[in-house]
Amino acid sequence: MATRKNTQPPGRHAADSHDLIRVHGARVNNLKDVSIEIPKRRLTVFTGVSGSGKSSLVFDTIAAESQRLINETYSAFVQGFMPTLARPEVDVLDGLTTAIIVDQQRMGGDPRSTVGTATDANAMLRILFSRLGKPYIGSPKAFSFNVASISGAGAVTVERGGQTVKERRSFSITGGMCPRCEGRGSVTDLDLTQIYDDSKSLNDGALTVPGYKPGGWSYRLYSESGLYDADKPIRKYTKRELHDFLHREPVRMKIAGINMTYEGLIPRIQKSMLAKDRESMQPHIREFVDRAVTFTTCPDCAGTRLTEAARSSKIKKVSIADACAMQISDLAAWVDSLDEPSVAPLLATLHHTLESFVEIGLGYLSLDRPAGTLSGGEAQRVKMIRHLGSSLTDTTYVFDEPTTGLHPHDIQRMNGLLQRLRDKGNTVLVVEHKPETIAIADHVVDLGPGAGTAGGTVCFEGTVDGLRKGGTITGRHFDDRAALKKTVREPTGRLEIRGAAKHNLRDVDVDIPLGVLTVITGVAGSGKSSLIHGSIPAGEDVVSIDQGAIRGSRRSNPATYTGLLDPIRKAFAKAHGVKPALFSANSEGACPTCNGAGVVYTDLAMMAGVATTCEDCEGKRFQASVLDYHLGGRDISEVLAMPVTEALEFFGSGEAATPAAHRILDRLSDVGLGYVSLGQPLTTLSGGERQRLKLATHMSDKGGVYVLDEPTTGLHLADVEQLLGLLDRLVDSGKSVIVIEHHQAVMAHADWIVDLGPGAGHDGGRIVFEGTPADLVAERSTLTGEHLAAYVGA
Repeated sequence: MATRKNTQPPGRHAADSHDLIRVHGARVNNLKDVSIEIPKRRLTVFTGVSGSGKSSLVFDTIAAESQRLINETYSAFVQGFMPTLARPEVDVLDGLTTAIIVDQQRMGGDPRSTVGTATDANAMLRILFSRLGKPYIGSPKAFSFNVASISGAGAVTVERGGQTVKERRSFSITGGMCPRCEGRGSVTDLDLTQIYDDSKSLNDGALTVPGYKPGGWSYRLYSESGLYDADKPIRKYTKRELHDFLHREPVRMKIAGINMTYEGLIPRIQKSMLAKDRESMQPHIREFVDRAVTFTTCPDCAGTRLTEAARSSKIKKVSIADACAMQISDLAAWVDSLDEPSVAPLLATLHHTLESFVEIGLGYLSLDRPAGTLSGGEAQRVKMIRHLGSSLTDTTYVFDEPTTGLHPHDIQRMNGLLQRLRDKGNTVLVVEHKPETIAIADHVVDLGPGAGTAGGTVCFEGTVDGLRKGGTITGRHFDDRAALKKTVREPTGRLEIRGAAKHNLRDVDVDIPLGVLTVITGVAGSGKSSLIHGSIPAGEDVVSIDQGAIRGSRRSNPATYTGLLDPIRKAFAKAHGVKPALFSANSEGACPTCNGAGVVYTDLAMMAGVATTCEDCEGKRFQASVLDYHLGGRDISEVLAMPVTEALEFFGSGEAATPAAHRILDRLSDVGLGYVSLGQPLTTLSGGERQRLKLATHMSDKGGVYVLDEPTTGLHLADVEQLLGLLDRLVDSGKSVIVIEHHQAVMAHADWIVDLGPGAGHDGGRIVFEGTPADLVAERSTLTGEHLAAYVGA
C-alpha cells in the first residue's frame, strides 16, 4: 500500500488542502465546547468510558450534520418526506464528506422482514427463478411472499372517436404469498378462555383482553352493539350470536350516537395486537399474547411463506424456498455452480452479495431468517454488506462498536474490513472499546475523563502509542489483562440440558453448574444463544437479561423505567396529604403549557422543528403549585435533577428516608450508573448505560439463575472490572450466573467455561470444551483457548 506523505510540493493545488474534518465548539448532550481535527482518509477510533460523549460527537454532531446538509440539497417537496434534522449545537463544522452510518439499531421488527429482504438478495433470487425456474409460473412477483395473488374484472368507460364506449376488462396479479398465513410463515390460534370468561355476561365484565375495560370505547363496541344480549352469559349464546361476537365482518353502526365500525373480537385482536412483532409490544400486551396465543408453523406452506406454485418452480431441483433456507455459505456455492450466460450479470451480483456475507462472518445465516431475530452486532454487519463492494471513495463511514457480538477470532476479520474501506480512500470513524480494534487506528480520540457531566472533554488525541503513555483512563487500562483465577468456586448443583437441537445444535447434552459463574462462549453463530435461551426453561427461577433495546420516549427516564418514581411520588404525597398523581409530569402535575414535556415543539414542515424551553415551567415539567410541596427541603423537579449518588444519600436518611427508593438507587449505583440523573431522558443514554439500566432493573427479580447475554456490550475496559465485581457479588449472594460472552476478561474470571463450535452455522452446534478457564488455556484445543491463552499471556 502506497503511503501518502504529508510533505506537499510547493505548487500544491488549493483543493488538496482539505485534509481535515474540523469540529469547533461542539456542545451536543454532555460535550463541553469540544474542538478537534480529524484526519481524512484515515481510520480514527473514538474511545472513552461509557457515557463520556463518544456517540454525541461522532453520531449526533459529525454524522448528523453531514446528513442534514445532504438532505438540504433536495427540493422542498422531497424534504417533506424525509426525517427533519436540526443543526447540531456546534460553532464550526468544516471539511465534512458524505457520511454513511452503520449503527447497531435493530433491524425492523416487521414479521415479514427477513435477512434476504433486508439485503436485496431475495429480490435477485426472485428474478433468477422467474427467468430460469421450471415450470415457468410468472414474473418475480410470483416468488414474493409479500405479494398476494389477486384478480378482478369489470366494465371500464373509454372515450374513443368522440364516443363513449364501455369495454370489459380483467386483470390478475400472481403473487407468491401463502394465502393461509399471509406470508408470515406461522399461523396463530387464540385460546378463547384467555380472551373472555364465558360464565359472565358482557355487562358483568366478561372480556379479559388488555385495553378492554368496562366503560371504555373498545368494550362498549361489544356491550352496546345490540347484536346479542349483553346481560346473558357468553356460554349461553346461540351459534349466530357467538359468530357475531367473535367473527362478524366489519360493519358500520351507531353506538352512543357515534358512528363506529364493529367487527368480531378475534379479527379485531389479530389486527390490533398480533400484526406487530412480539418484541415491539408493550410488556402487558406481550404477556397477554404469550398467554392467549399459540404460534404454529403454517401447515399449507410449512413455514416457507410461499404458495405451492412458487415452491414447485425449480432450478437444478432447488426451489426458491430451498435456496432461502440454505446456509448462505452453501447458497453462494450453489449460485456459483449455475452457468447461464443469459443471466450472467445477475448471477455475478448475487454471488458477490452472498460472498460478502461469508467474508463478514455471517455465512452461517440463512436468507429466510427473520430480521428481528438478529442481534445488534449481526444487524450492524448485515448493514455493512451493501457497502463492502461499493465503488464510492472519499466518503465517511461511521461505525458503532462493529466488534459487538464477535469472538476474538472474528475481530481480526472485522479489522481487515475496516482497513480495506480506509485503503479505498475513505474516512473511517469508529466508536469502540475493544483494544484489538483501537490498536489498528491511525488516529485515536479519547473522551472523558468520566461519564455524564464528568465527561464531554477530549482527554487525548494522537497515535495508539501516545495513548498508551498518555495517562488517561483508556491509556492506563489499555494493556490490562485479567489473570486466571487461582481457585474456582465449587458448584452447588447441576442444570441438565439433554438433546438440545434448536437451530444448529447437534443433539447437545451438557450439565451447567449452579452456584458459580459460568461463561458460554464460541465463535459468532456457533449456537450459544440457541443453547441457553432455547433450552433453559424461562420459569419463575430464571431471570433472563438479553440485548433487546430499551423502549422509551423522551418522557421516559431512569426513574420511570426502574419504577423508582412510584415510591418517590408516594413519599411526597404522604408528606403533604395529596394525591401521588400530582407528582407525575405525565399525569395531573404536568405543566399545562408544555403538557409535562419541559419544552414546546414548533413544527416547521420540511425544516427542522424548533424545541424551546417552556416559559411557564422553565423546563421543570411541573405546575408551579406542585413545586410548592417539598420533601427534605427539595421539590420534585430538584429530586429528578439529582444524580443517583446524591439521591442515594438523600433517600437513605433524614426526613426524606424512603427504603423502597433507596433499594432501587442502590442497584443503580451497583451497576455503575451513579453519575446519571434520575430525570435524564432515556433517549440520551448511551448503549452501555441502557444495558446496565436493564441489569439494575432485573437485579431485584427473585430468580435463582441469572442469564446475561453479552453484558460487556458498550462497556469501557474500566467498566468491565466493575461488572466483574457485580457478577461476583451476585454469585456470592447465592445466585447462579450464566453469561454468554466473548470478552476474554469475563472468560478468565469464570469458574466454568462451556465452549461451542468449532465453527459457525452447520460447522458449529457442538460442545468443544467444558471445564475451568485454566484447563482451557492449558489445552489450547479450541479457537477460544488459543485467544484466551494469548490474552492472559500463558
